[in-house]
Amino acid sequence: MADFVGAVDQGTTSTRFMIFDRSGAEVGRHQLEHEQLMPRAGWVEHNPLELIGNTHTVIRTALQRTGLGPADLAALGITNQRETTVVWDRRTGRPLHNAIVWQDTRTDRIAAALHRDGRAELVRERTGLPPSPYFSGGKLQWLLENVSGLRAAAERGDAVFGTVDSWLLWNLTGGIDGGVHVTDVTNASRTMLMDLETLDWDDELLEIFGVPRAMLPAIRASSDPAGYGVTRADGPLGGAVPLTGALGDQQAAMVGQVCFSPGEAKNTYGTGNFMLLNTGTKPVRSASGLLTTVCYRFGDEPPVYALEGAIAVTGAAVQWLRDQLGVITDAAQSEALAARVPDNGGVYFVPAFSGLFAPYWRSDARGAIVGLSRYDTGAHIARATLEAICYQSRDVIEAMERDSGVHLEVLRVDGGVTANALCMQLQADILGVPVSRPAVAETTALGAAYAAGLAVGFWSSTEELRANWREARRWLPHWSGEQRATGYAGWQKAVQRTLDWVDVA
Repeated sequence: MADFVGAVDQGTTSTRFMIFDRSGAEVGRHQLEHEQLMPRAGWVEHNPLELIGNTHTVIRTALQRTGLGPADLAALGITNQRETTVVWDRRTGRPLHNAIVWQDTRTDRIAAALHRDGRAELVRERTGLPPSPYFSGGKLQWLLENVSGLRAAAERGDAVFGTVDSWLLWNLTGGIDGGVHVTDVTNASRTMLMDLETLDWDDELLEIFGVPRAMLPAIRASSDPAGYGVTRADGPLGGAVPLTGALGDQQAAMVGQVCFSPGEAKNTYGTGNFMLLNTGTKPVRSASGLLTTVCYRFGDEPPVYALEGAIAVTGAAVQWLRDQLGVITDAAQSEALAARVPDNGGVYFVPAFSGLFAPYWRSDARGAIVGLSRYDTGAHIARATLEAICYQSRDVIEAMERDSGVHLEVLRVDGGVTANALCMQLQADILGVPVSRPAVAETTALGAAYAAGLAVGFWSSTEELRANWREARRWLPHWSGEQRATGYAGWQKAVQRTLDWVDVA
């Protein structure tokens, strides 16, 4: 068997291709950012052609840099920004609209109507999700209602839908020349269209959202020994490599963090923050504002479920300091700037740019910086930005403990923001528990590789994957209990200032 497994990690702000060996160690990567399109306030889009073009480029470049070819890869996995919605013409391969990104809020009135009409509980019971602009179903409904000719093309079977994994899989397996139209259970579970129990598209939900079944991909396991298809010789890999793993990005991070047992949890710090808790083979319904979602399914084994706390804006708040305010010139500078001051100076920043996600689910909220005085500087705002990442995570962890009855002893973390040591120290201080970062911080791509490799026997079992996990660094809490309580009380007060800011009725 070949010595390596590859993984495409198509995220909200960038696309990377990574190559791993049997120990789970990285042997090569390349990464490219893509443009964030914001045609109106609250609207966020990506160009699907840029996404697939960058995917091709990062694959080719990583292979060239490592001197590897398709024969060196035992399998290929894909992980992706989950709820982002793409529609395209299967005959021409052309997108029929820009991808509507998970952060986009244009469908807030669709979600509000479900609550108003008394159908919210049906959606929540079938899917584990509260009606929200976050998920794909409302985005697809909006496209069908607003893109000329799309509904007729969908009913003919010409226009098809997918989350980004489906778009990439279709293109990598041939596109208009036999490309497969599939998704995996984790991505399907984020649409508000799949029944959590049957793992199939639900006809009643399809009717509610007005979605023709003909445009939907087939739902497959996250790690599929039969494979979804193979890459083409004229594609970026230059040969046939089986595509056998697909996971939404946060579920992929769970696999990369080897959270295979009930009660194991991780927090991924990226554009947003996403904390998942493995709850085993039965879905656990949340009473505290969390999502019930599919964690993964390996082959014919029963699906494993998770409770999830999804936070829309964390790392993206640091980007906002850089791109919109010009307070910093690169994301890494946020740590040095925030470290100039010993505390937040009374400043709190609630980055509710897309409303508030878990555990609040308030699409009427908008961002606010509160507590400012003449004393405060850009350093205080930078520190408040890092604290906002950590306070939002505490909101979710407290909800998770209420739902599960499990007290967090240590927080496993991953993702790009974990390179910010000050932010991780603040996280330990704000939670009052140790924070542990693994040797491979990019566990999203690693999880996709693990899923693909398990399917072809590159790794024999999840126990073999557990043996690969190693801790790189641990942060211990330093704040007193009084500091922690006072800081959190200030945060909760700031959150209240963001509510009822826009009308979504």
